[in-house]
Amino acid sequence: MSDHYYTQTPGARHDRQQLETVLRGNKLRFTTDAGVFSKTGIDFGSRVLIDALELGERDRILDVGCGYGPIGITAAKLAPAGNVTMIDVNERAVALANENAILNGVSNAAAVQSDIYESIQGQLFDVIITNPPIRAGKEVVHRIFEEGFHLLKPGGSMWVVIQKKQGAPSAEAKLEAVYGFVEEVTKEKGYRIFRARKEQ
Repeated sequence: MSDHYYTQTPGARHDRQQLETVLRGNKLRFTTDAGVFSKTGIDFGSRVLIDALELGERDRILDVGCGYGPIGITAAKLAPAGNVTMIDVNERAVALANENAILNGVSNAAAVQSDIYESIQGQLFDVIITNPPIRAGKEVVHRIFEEGFHLLKPGGSMWVVIQKKQGAPSAEAKLEAVYGFVEEVTKEKGYRIFRARKEQ
């Protein structure tokens, strides 16, 4: 399949659908479409990550590879006095994430199109969250880890979900090399949640 979600302009014919779900106690609705990640429902890895997140109510948060917005929009609900920036290379996903923020009454989250971090240089965040685009390859995933370090405030954390069979051991080693401190917060059905902290 040459056309997949990690592409700037998906060529797939539109197939908009509505989902209803509960994430962290919040009843949420999402519009999805062909050409975006996990269009038929919130993927299991994202659910494990969402359930594990520890956020301050005033945190400035970045959701990398936001898709149609389930992680970032839930984070905005968990940080009501904070702010969430959602980024994705996929312009269809970005449009949906903004649409879904409005659909769920979330005013403290917005999505922008960005190839990795190019559109948000110079900004600093308390927390970066990512369900990284494995299909884009290890080089892209490791760039997300490395370049994210420079966008975190001292003491800030990067939260990552990754499947064991899709490279969790090498991801953990890379995070440890970049951040120094990494912990496995939880694991479920082969999905592992890592938190890497940028020391003071």
